[in-house]
Amino acid sequence: MSERFFLASTNDGKRAEFAALLAPHGIELGASIHYPEVEENADDYFGNAALKAAALRSELDRLGESATVFADDSGLEIDALDGAPGLRSARYGGLELTWAQRRASLLAELSEVPTGRRTARFCCALLAIDGKGRRFEGFGATHGTIATVERGSAGFGYDPLFLPDGERRTFAEMSAEEKARVSHRARAVRALLAAMDR
Repeated sequence: MSERFFLASTNDGKRAEFAALLAPHGIELGASIHYPEVEENADDYFGNAALKAAALRSELDRLGESATVFADDSGLEIDALDGAPGLRSARYGGLELTWAQRRASLLAELSEVPTGRRTARFCCALLAIDGKGRRFEGFGATHGTIATVERGSAGFGYDPLFLPDGERRTFAEMSAEEKARVSHRARAVRALLAAMDR
């Protein structure tokens, strides 16, 4: 029997990626539901995910919907930048920047950093709240390096810059299926579903 989850995000790229990751497990991603905007001011990824999930859970309770809600907080951590952009990945350089401008700014910051020191990791924390109010967590990370130029047109965010370990292609040069085998979000989904099955 299929189940339905609701995602606390308006990011179309994330929604499409999570829908594809959940489908093989018999889980359908519910329609986007407006919920009160929250300030992502927690000290870690799980804290930010919890703020968003709780806001959506409250809205679904108001609507009489008991399905599971979940939220993610993801970040790109670059060793040469002491872990930045990290928690501020989606706002790095300022809210007014487009993603293309944000990537260009990041590449400029790394322009003097040699290839061997461009190590990084993509992190994803997932927090789910089911209809009974129970909370579950899942975390995933993918290690790699930052390319010297943007490559590829698939994906979103920092995908054109990130080369996962063992790959010569960025996330943006991979098909959705190829990315799903190694991505931080895929690993977080697997960890979350395992936690919910215990």
